[in-house]
Amino acid sequence: MKTNIIKNILFISALAFLFSCGQAGDRGGNGALSSNIAEKVYVAPGERDEQYAFLSGGYSGNLTVYGLPSGRLFKEIPVFSQFPTSGYGYSEETKPMLNTSFGFIPWDDLHHPDISQTNGELDGRWIFANGNNTPRIARISLTTFETEEIIEVPNSAGNHSSSFITENTEYVVAGTRFSVPVPQKDMPISEYKANFKGALTFIAVDQEHGHMDIKFQLLMPGFNYDLSHPGRGKSHGWFFFSTYNTEEANSLLEVNASQNDKDFIAAINWKKIEEYVNNGGGTKMPAKFAHNVYDESTHTATSTMKNEVLTVNPVDVPGAIYFLPTPKSPHGCDVDPNGEYIIGSGKLSANITVHSFDKMLAAIDAEKFDGDAYGIPILNYDDVLAGSVQSGGLGPLHTEFDGKGNAYTTFFISSEVVKWKLGTWEVVDRKPTYYSVGHLMIPGGNSRKPHGKYLVAMNKITKDRYLPTGPEMEHSAQIYDISGEKMELLYDFPTHGEPHYAAGCDAELLVNNSKKIYRIDENNHPYAIKSPAEARVERDGKEVHIYMSTIRSHFTPDNIEGIKVGDKVYFHITNHEQDFDVPHGFSMIGQRTSEILVMPGQTKTSLWEPERVGVWPFYCTDFCSALHQEMQGYIRVSPANSNIELSYTLDGDDI
Repeated sequence: MKTNIIKNILFISALAFLFSCGQAGDRGGNGALSSNIAEKVYVAPGERDEQYAFLSGGYSGNLTVYGLPSGRLFKEIPVFSQFPTSGYGYSEETKPMLNTSFGFIPWDDLHHPDISQTNGELDGRWIFANGNNTPRIARISLTTFETEEIIEVPNSAGNHSSSFITENTEYVVAGTRFSVPVPQKDMPISEYKANFKGALTFIAVDQEHGHMDIKFQLLMPGFNYDLSHPGRGKSHGWFFFSTYNTEEANSLLEVNASQNDKDFIAAINWKKIEEYVNNGGGTKMPAKFAHNVYDESTHTATSTMKNEVLTVNPVDVPGAIYFLPTPKSPHGCDVDPNGEYIIGSGKLSANITVHSFDKMLAAIDAEKFDGDAYGIPILNYDDVLAGSVQSGGLGPLHTEFDGKGNAYTTFFISSEVVKWKLGTWEVVDRKPTYYSVGHLMIPGGNSRKPHGKYLVAMNKITKDRYLPTGPEMEHSAQIYDISGEKMELLYDFPTHGEPHYAAGCDAELLVNNSKKIYRIDENNHPYAIKSPAEARVERDGKEVHIYMSTIRSHFTPDNIEGIKVGDKVYFHITNHEQDFDVPHGFSMIGQRTSEILVMPGQTKTSLWEPERVGVWPFYCTDFCSALHQEMQGYIRVSPANSNIELSYTLDGDDI
């Protein structure tokens, strides 16, 4: 009996071994049986991912940071939206970051991140992102992973064909989706045609500090400018924008903006326009817009309102702008790593249109024009066409590249990624996505040097991919291995907000430059204190300033009396830790704002306006030590007409 049991166990074990081996060799295996696939995305405890992926948060207004291939979420970087996790947009220092010409706007719709480049290759200094709703461009430091600058874009609406950069980060470019009256004025919407303008804004980037300044705005015909990408290599100095609604319709656009068989890709010779502007060309126009800059030395943002912008009329710079006819309602506008091919993905076309930069220049030289639009020459379609990818898919949207001569295009309607060869236009592979894929990203895929190992597909519909969470679900992203001839789906992971585009890079580009702490001796915040001994409370009329220290595991001061109803109480909190990953939080009962999270060596300010008499506690919101629960204090609030003097405790002594 015992012998038979042993034989059965051995037989079952052998079958299991053979079956698992068969599954390991089957790349099409599903679920947990595909152990070889699981191994490709598994990052062991204590190990690090190979690459960073920065996914736009869409309507969250923020940027999310993931690891590849694991799909682990590392951080959400607040950009255009208030963020109670850290206090961004709530602290007195960061409120100015969300200032605009419309006032304080605590939200936006972040779409297209792009990493800074040098000589067409990712350099890891900054990442730029666009606010789509209230047009803005942000610059985020890839040393601190914090938003350092936001500039508003005037004369724009639906800042969608943004924020893409030139090969040496000379410019970050912002194109309007919605054309509007320029300058804005009260006029009938029915007079849209020929009267509205589309602004394409070239924002100069200071190479040392990254500071942004609008160099010029190109006032284009009133089409919708959807997406854009820079020329690179041989096409450096040019920028390409997809357009739709060349009909200039203003109502029922799903019908009226889909009448023309072809719309355009606008080819902009920004070098030529730059020369024109540098020689005094262009017209200054009144335009109110905010420019917000965060100073890492003072840990404080300032907001400056600007009042004019330099505009350029396209017809004043002959030879700088051309239209390339492109079927049909093109969405994606992508340029291959060598700069030769400009890909237009007409979302109402089954095929992918590929234009040739060399043929474009030849057609310009030979003046092979097919009329003009508002004085801008339209090149003959056949004379600029390099080829067409007969994909068999439906709804092409976006294309990225692997640096090995292959392109990858998403198809929204047929829910798939299609791989095809540059030059031959041959489809060599296709893989389904789940479901309705929008953008895709290959780390470095928007540069001269793609890192063609992984592809991330960002899907618009999740349905049954995860456990249900009620009517609202997070969007789904999927990671594909593209290192071989055939794409291989590795992993699904949920994303936050609605990712539109993403940017990625090798981890080694960033990890050695990542800041761990802010040095106390370099803290130039006007309300910083260099040590707990400098902690104090001062009154200036109805304003009370509390210079507070935090260090494991106490606040200094921790008990404060003499505060009155109607006071404005400013907590200036300096974290005196100088050890990595020891933040302290602060929260005050009844405070009409969020908590704030203060990093080692940093100072942040939180405003409280007490409305009730009583004794009210505050505490640390971030678990910092075994005595975290003891990290608290009290504030006594007396009536507005009270004569109680300010007093407080330092290290247990009353002051």
